Amino acid sequence: MPQETPSHPDAAQASLEGWIPPLASDAAIRDALEKAFDYRGDVTLTLKDGQHIEGYIFDRQSTGPALADCFIRVFPRDSDQKQSIRYSAIAAITFSGRDTAAGKSFQAWIKQYWQTKRAAAGAAGQ
Repeated sequence: MPQETPSHPDAAQASLEGWIPPLASDAAIRDALEKAFDYRGDVTLTLKDGQHIEGYIFDRQSTGPALADCFIRVFPRDSDQKQSIRYSAIAAITFSGRDTAAGKSFQAWIKQYWQTKRAAAGAAGQ
């Protein structure tokens, strides 16, 4: 049975994991690549020449006036060689790797802290 892929990240989602953003405009490409840069997991890039690169985006130059002036730098999953890829060469992006930061926000930490503190106070009062 085919798995349904989310067309956009839901605000309630803790992660972008599994998201395939639509790249219908230059602005959409720039936005998706900013999210990919902030993502704490691997992405799979499909290039316009048909090549697929899975890896972690660790750097980007995103301020050029045209997509051809912007690039990302990737640690490919299957190579020790870093790769630079121009925004203009990217046909699709899939947030394919597990988001290692999912559920690890500061707010989640605070919630866990207070739960632990209340539990310790309750145990001390018994």
